[in-house]
Order: sequence, then structure tokens, then C-alpha cells
Amino acid sequence: MAEYLFLVPLFPLIGFLINGLLIGRLPKPLITLIGCGSVGLSLLLSCSLFFELKALAPEARQITQTLFTWISVGQSPDQFHVSIGYLLDPLSAVMILVVTGVGFLIHIYSIGYMAHDNGYGRYFAYMNLFTFAMLTLVLADNFLFLFVGWEGVGLCSYLLIGFWYEKKSASDAGKKAFIVNRIGDFGFLVGIFIIFWSVKSLDFMTVAARAPEVFVFGGSLVTAACLMLFLGATGKSAQLPLYIWLPDAMEGPTPVSALIHAATMVTAGVYLLARTNALFIMAPDALMVVAIIGALTALFAATIGLAQNDIKRVLAYSTVSQLGYMFLACGVAAFTAGIFHLMIHAFFKALLFLGAGSVIHAMSNEQDMRNMGGLKKYLPITFSTMFVATLTITGIPLFAGFFSKDEILWKAFSSGTNGAWYFWLIGFVTAGLTAFYMFRLVYLTFYGKERMDSKTKSHIHESPRTMTVPLMALAVLSAIGGFIGMPHIFGVTNYFEEWLSPVMSGPAHDMAEHALASGGHSATMEWLLMAASVVLVLVSIWMAYYFYRKNTQASTSLAEKFLGIKTTLENKYYVDEFYGAVVIRPVIYFSLFLWKFVDVILIDGTLNGLAKLWRDVSDALRYSQSGQLRSYATIFTVGVVLLIAWIVFGINHG
Repeated sequence: MAEYLFLVPLFPLIGFLINGLLIGRLPKPLITLIGCGSVGLSLLLSCSLFFELKALAPEARQITQTLFTWISVGQSPDQFHVSIGYLLDPLSAVMILVVTGVGFLIHIYSIGYMAHDNGYGRYFAYMNLFTFAMLTLVLADNFLFLFVGWEGVGLCSYLLIGFWYEKKSASDAGKKAFIVNRIGDFGFLVGIFIIFWSVKSLDFMTVAARAPEVFVFGGSLVTAACLMLFLGATGKSAQLPLYIWLPDAMEGPTPVSALIHAATMVTAGVYLLARTNALFIMAPDALMVVAIIGALTALFAATIGLAQNDIKRVLAYSTVSQLGYMFLACGVAAFTAGIFHLMIHAFFKALLFLGAGSVIHAMSNEQDMRNMGGLKKYLPITFSTMFVATLTITGIPLFAGFFSKDEILWKAFSSGTNGAWYFWLIGFVTAGLTAFYMFRLVYLTFYGKERMDSKTKSHIHESPRTMTVPLMALAVLSAIGGFIGMPHIFGVTNYFEEWLSPVMSGPAHDMAEHALASGGHSATMEWLLMAASVVLVLVSIWMAYYFYRKNTQASTSLAEKFLGIKTTLENKYYVDEFYGAVVIRPVIYFSLFLWKFVDVILIDGTLNGLAKLWRDVSDALRYSQSGQLRSYATIFTVGVVLLIAWIVFGINHG
């Protein structure tokens, strides 16, 4: 099946072309079949390729396919050569299974959620294009081809976030996502330029092999390249300071939010760091920056999630926080732990967003949790599946999130990097905050007094099977998905770590082993930290129960007592307002200056002034052109006489 690797991204592309070119001409069942079927075929082929890859020896698990040469400059190996080629290795195999698996379930869910939308065909065309772009990104065998997919997911996020473009908030959110990501993309391009200038290649395997030869461990050049790549990652994966687009991405249809937050857009940055781990392992200063930004983002976004009332906005800030966890893992060189959490996060975050969509669907598009309550009895499947996802994200033992979250906390604590204890502490506190705001969401939405109006209440119903079946499938994955990555402390093989080990090793790792060695902490310490994390989570759940289930008046009193903090968190630390005052308004004012002064007064004024001058001169001279022959003859005679006089008197004077 290796020769059919190119079909994995091609199937969704074909779906996009058919549904996109024939918008308004195809019946809805055929649109559904093409939109979902194309991703389903990619999923089946991805599974087949996974098992084919698994059958190979660990050191030989690599399938490449070059379709054709894209760009070729010069003949020597040091010249610029880029191909359209695909690379399937353990890392990209995990990614295509996540993208096609979770993506397929989201496509199925969309059948019910978007059933009555007038843009049904356009929606599935965009979703197929999104899937194609992400699959191109994770399968590309070189930086430049990856950048094609990278820009593709950026375009699709703009199209899907602003899908309901008639609504100004949706179109504004789409533009915001597109513009913010251009900042990160500029950094990514600079990183690519540095890598090619140094290594003379953009092929991933070549760069990984040559990195120890051309870069100095800890040198400024490799550090600069990694920091620029990380800048690109902060844009796509919504890290400080470029996170501001992701919470607004909820303006698109809820399945779009699930796809962006779980399986596509935001995972691109984490994947990029894991794919370039051979470079980052040689740049400890860059790794430190990654760890610091990841830890701060995780904590920062979690605090904002405490005070949000829009059910999708809570989940959006949860995504930003969980992505911070992944970057923290990468920052302490635990790339496998970061990818493991990426996979588990795809399961439970897709489930949470799709569950939220089911709630919104039942509540006639109401998203404010303060207008919900008591939905458990009306939406039993939605409640039970979302409850599983909540247990997973909070890290309750034996659920998938427990294994991935605690793996990151342990790797941070035992990494031996400077400030390892602080990284663990920030992740530890963030885990407690996550448990609190997620169970706050559950209690406000599904328990307590029914706060919706009578009209909304009369229409509450469980979602159709096209929506609930994907919820149940994701609930199973969220519950048991972590067992493939159980830590060694449980006395079992960590199959996920073993699977990714060929990608997370090599000459660069051997060179850096002395600098990034484990802190050497005991198994007892790991058990103690794990127990402390579980206790903190349980305490946080109890606090959410006390404030939002048992004694709701206490939460109101607490909010009034700390009104300033509550207001600050509700307004997201006024970061958007700060950017508006410091960045956006100055740009607008400068643009107005360029328009009204430089363009209108200087450029247009100068050109228009010259035009007016020559018009006036022409107006003055045109009277000499009377069209009368006698006048012309008289003037000619006078001119000849004057010329002769000038010659005669000029000679005599000389």
C-alpha cells in the first residue's frame, strides 16, 4: 500500500473539488456521501498504512514517496531542490490517524448539526479542503511543502471561522485569525531561510542528519532558527502572545471549532516542534523559551477559563491552556509526551466541543451557561459523553488524560533543566484550575435549577444519531486511549513511547544527552507527585461542586467580594483592549496618515498640481492657435524680421 500514500490527502482534495465546483447543483445526500466518504477513505487507507509501517523493523519504519520535483535551481547538491513528496514515519502515522479519525467523526456529526443550513455544500467543501491541507502538512517530507499545508490550514480557518459571513462578529473573527497567523508565519519563513542557508537542504531527514555537523550545540544560529520556528508555532497553536485569535474562532459552526481545536489547526505548531526535535535538542536556550511560554500560557488561559460564561469560550481557553501543556513538554525535551497529550487532547476536546454543540443545538443556539441548567435529564447521551470527556481532561486516574497529563508533569519535574521545579508547579496549579472550571461547566449546564425560558425549554431534545454516535465513539477513545502510553512506573511497556522512539532519536540527541539528562529522581517521587496531582484535582472538583451545586449563593458572594478580579478575568485581562490601543489603533492612524497626507496631499497633490499647471499653460497658449491663415502669415513674417534683426545687430555688435 506504500505506493498509495499520496491518496491519503488526495481523497479529501477530490471531495473539495467536486462539492466546491458543483455548489448548488448536487442533492444533499450526494454532498454528504462525497464530503464524509472522502475522509472515510483516507481513514481506511491511513489505518492500512499504519499496520504496514508497524510490520517493519523499528529502525526501518519510514516510507517515502516523491511525486515530482517542484523547484530545482542548479545542478550541485548545494543548490535549491524541493520536491512534492510524502514521508510516513511513526510521527506522521500518529498524526494522519488523528486527523482522519477525529476528522471523520466530526464530518459525520456535521450531517445532523448542519442539516438545515443553507451553506451545506459549501461547508463540506471547506471541511474537505481543511482536512487535505492538514494531511499535506503532516505528511510533507520537507519544510517548503509543509509550509503549503501550513498556509492551507490558515486559509481554511479563515473560511470556516467566518463561514456565517453575514454576521459581523464571524467575519471579524475570521480576519483576526488570518492576520494574527501571518505574524507567526513570517517567523516560520525566516526559520526556513536560516535552515536552508546553513544545511543547504529543506528535506527533514537531511536536516536531521546534517544538523550536528553544521550547527554548534547551543550556538546562536541554531537557536535563532528554532526561535523563528517557534514563533510560527505560537501563531498556529495559539500561545502567548499570539493566542488571541483562537477564543474568537468559536464564531464558526461548532463542528468547525471541534476540528480546529482538536485535529487540525492548533496541533500544527506542536507537530512542527516534534518534527524538528533534532534541531531543538541542539538549542537548549530555545527549548527554555518554549517551556516558559508553554507554562505561562497554560496557567494564563486556565485562569481566564474560570470566569467565562459562554460554554464554547470556556472550552476555547481550555484548548489554549492544554496546548501550553504540550509546549511545556516539548520545552523540557519530552517531545513524545507532548505528542501523546496532543493525541489524547484530540479525543476529549473534539468530544467536548461536539457535546457543547449538542447542547447549543438543543437550546436553540443559546451558549450562555447562566441560561442553562438541569439539562442532564433532557440530554442523557450528551451529558454522559461530555462527563467522560470532563473526567479525562481533569486527569481522573485511568482515564486517558490522567496518563498524558501526569507524564508531562513528571517529565517537567525530572527533566534536569533550569527551573524544572517551577515548571512542574505551574503545570500542577493549572491542573487544579482545569478541574475547577470544567466541573463548573458541567454543574452550570447539566445540574441545578433550569434557567432557560419556557419557549426554549419546550424545544429541548436529544440530538439525532448522526450527532450522538460520534460522541459515543469519542467517549470510548477518551476513556481508554491512554492505556497505550502508560508510564513505566506501572510496570508495563509504554507502547506510545516505543513507537515514536525512532523519530525522537539520532545524532543530535546523542550529542545533547549530557546536557538534557534526566534529573535522576526516584520512582517514589513520581508516585508522590502523581498522588498530589490526583488529590488537587479531587479538591478542585469538590470546590466546583460546593460553589455551583451545593451552595450557589457562596459563589455569588465570592464573586462580589472579588469583583475586580472577576471583572478582569471576564474581560480576559483586557489583552484585546491592550492590543487595540498599542498595536491596532496606531496602525490605523498611521494608515490614515499615509492615505490622507502622503497619498492624497503629497502624491496626488503633486501629480494633480503638475497636471493643473500644464493645463493652465496650455489654456494660455491655445489662443495663439486661431486657425486663421493671415494671422499665421503675419506672425511668421514678424518672426522672420525679428530673427534677421537679431542676426544683423548681433554681428555688428560683435
